[in-house]
Amino acid sequence: MSILFVFIDGVGLASAGRDNPLSDAPTPTMNALLNGALTIERAGASSHALLRPLDATMGVTGLPQSGTGQTALLAGVNAAALHGRHQPHFPPVALRSILAERSIFRRLTEAGRRVAFANAFGVRYWEALAARRLRRSASVIAAEGAGVRFRSDHDLRTGSALTWDITGETIRAGGGDAPVIAAHVAGERLARLAARYDLVFFETFLTDLAGHGRLAHLAAPDRSPPSIAEQVHMAMERVDSMIRGALDVLRPGDTLVLTSDHGNVESLSSSTHTRNPVPLLVVGPAAPQFGHLVSIVQVADAVVAAAQEYAA
Repeated sequence: MSILFVFIDGVGLASAGRDNPLSDAPTPTMNALLNGALTIERAGASSHALLRPLDATMGVTGLPQSGTGQTALLAGVNAAALHGRHQPHFPPVALRSILAERSIFRRLTEAGRRVAFANAFGVRYWEALAARRLRRSASVIAAEGAGVRFRSDHDLRTGSALTWDITGETIRAGGGDAPVIAAHVAGERLARLAARYDLVFFETFLTDLAGHGRLAHLAAPDRSPPSIAEQVHMAMERVDSMIRGALDVLRPGDTLVLTSDHGNVESLSSSTHTRNPVPLLVVGPAAPQFGHLVSIVQVADAVVAAAQEYAA
């Protein structure tokens, strides 16, 4: 069948408590799957879903970061050790060829599997890259290396792609021209794509932005800016509703895999990333193949193995 791989930026696993806004986040779908909130106490506690804590430090001192963390997730290499440190934002230059050549996208397409990158990229994104106002993310480098098609605004409007913020609301609030959909509808779109591909990948950075307090512009004009905890709750509610929509439509043989690159939103007392483990949430028949994972470095191999087995 299919693997639906959802990457959510900046979400760690920590103990329940006042410092952890995930303890009381409005996430009914995850709570039902885990018999409780997305906290470290729920790891291994549910028969409905697999939840494992994954090490995101990769044995390297300092705070885990997106550039090396996302490279590790997509290519299955210890990017931080290879680079000698954790790299923020974008993949290190020296590792970009490894990412392009060893990503889950490349490995699966070379094996004859069908891969979809569900995020939509508008004309302005490619113009910003050409003008060097932006650098390529790990996922873009990986997709280019595998020849995976990038979805456009047309795909977005015809229902076969998503905006990175899931619903389009964040983009609209920032002055962009994205169509707005409900989060559960976004999940349904992902599940319908999964019916046509062996692997569907989607990423959202909404959670990490919330942890850094960068979603304050979503407040209504007559309201004070939301706190960090409120921003985290808004982001997680959107992610949770997307998961619900996906699970409602996914076929019995499909598997949902959700993970992150580093901690952030799970600690209000920290203004930076954390060294907490990140969650690996797996729902579906391929879940046992992920039961041995202890590090984000192992995710890529497990995804490739599951996608190949279930597409056979």
